[in-house]
Amino acid sequence: MPETEELETRAVAKPSKRPLMLGLVLALLGAAAGFYTVWSGLIPLGGGHGAVAEAPVDAATDPGLSTVDLAFVPVIPVVVSLGQGAARSHLRFAAELEVKAAHKSDVEKLMPRIVDVTNTYLRALNLSDLEDAQALIRLRAQLLRRMQVVTGAGRINDLLIMEFVLN
Repeated sequence: MPETEELETRAVAKPSKRPLMLGLVLALLGAAAGFYTVWSGLIPLGGGHGAVAEAPVDAATDPGLSTVDLAFVPVIPVVVSLGQGAARSHLRFAAELEVKAAHKSDVEKLMPRIVDVTNTYLRALNLSDLEDAQALIRLRAQLLRRMQVVTGAGRINDLLIMEFVLN
């Protein structure tokens, strides 16, 4: 029996740590290479979320769009009720549309449709939709897109939220 115990102890040898060390070194090299490519700008970070629209180009940075060519059209303020039962609250929303001066009268003529789209979208929201920190950004992007669809391409540059009050 002593011979079998010696064979068993000899058969159970310690595994080599070489693959573990090689894996650790390769992981560190990969992390360093990834950091460098992002830090140097070879791979830009950002974007990727379909729900959030890109920010419109500012007139000061876009040479093709001067502030003389812009006009602001006020959107009729909207008050909608949110929630159900005794926990009902109201949202007061007012905004202005940044439009090209040439399209100001066209957008003003379509104001009833713009107010309808605004009222319909805001009424469909729940109170929980507005509690998120990113809620106002998503709301602005959604409303801007809906208003651009109503008025036609290239007429509305931006939506400026002037009042957003929950009570």
